Amino acid sequence: MKQWMQFHHYAIQVTFRRLLQAPSSFLTNVAVIALALVLPLMGASILISVQPVAQHVSADPSITIFMKPDASLAISESLTKSIQDSKDPLILDVRLVDKTQAAEALRSNEAWRQALEALPNNPLPHAITVTLVADDAVSRTAELFAAEWRQKEGVQFVQLDSLWVKRLEALLRLVRIGLTLVTLIIALVVLAAVFNTVRMQALSQRDEIAVARLVGATESFVRRPFLYQGGLTCGLGAAIAVGLTALALNPLNTAISDLSRTYDTLFALHLPSGLALFVYLIAAIALGCFSARWSVTRHTRF
Repeated sequence: MKQWMQFHHYAIQVTFRRLLQAPSSFLTNVAVIALALVLPLMGASILISVQPVAQHVSADPSITIFMKPDASLAISESLTKSIQDSKDPLILDVRLVDKTQAAEALRSNEAWRQALEALPNNPLPHAITVTLVADDAVSRTAELFAAEWRQKEGVQFVQLDSLWVKRLEALLRLVRIGLTLVTLIIALVVLAAVFNTVRMQALSQRDEIAVARLVGATESFVRRPFLYQGGLTCGLGAAIAVGLTALALNPLNTAISDLSRTYDTLFALHLPSGLALFVYLIAAIALGCFSARWSVTRHTRF
């Protein structure tokens, strides 16, 4: 155990000595990796912050049929019954909203009571809410139903509800796939950057590595300083990326806060959880170590 710790202590010393010999190259690599790693982290922050919007809003697609103001309750009930009797498997539920009951519900709200009392008649129409089965073709299905019901007697307007939630969920899936592709591309960029850096370092240390092997150094002993170099470069780059992302979110949240207040709501972007950031940091270090090991194994075979 003591010998194992001594080997790692020596490897760390060698790593820092080599980095201090070429600090500009090390800092440049760290800066490039940090800027590259900001992109997936920023995308993850936006995705994590926006996703609850779709999760907390009902995603059941529905259609609301507004009857004409002079349409009688009997006509509305007849249309409701005809939709129910169709037994269409794409229709989950049909509910008639009586305009009298709707007006009473609004009168219970102080904000609407005075406005309704000032009107001579009930301005609300009867309405029929139809809930549809949520599937990939829900948008097309809703449009077909809406076109059919617009032709019915007493119907004034047909509104497609909740479809925007489906579109939002589809957009989030698209963003998630795009973020995954960007992350993979950035991982390849980081892999190439560390690979090339370690390759140049290994070639510059060619004579030192040859002498070490002559005196009995194992391959693990030779590779260990390069692994620390790759892990340190990517780890430091990932840590800086987290800091840069946190700084970038501040002005964005200020602008978003001003916009969200106009909609009487609060919304802000935030970084992933501490555990997710820890995994992000460990993954960056592991990527750096893997790239360094690959490079040093490939370019020190002499």
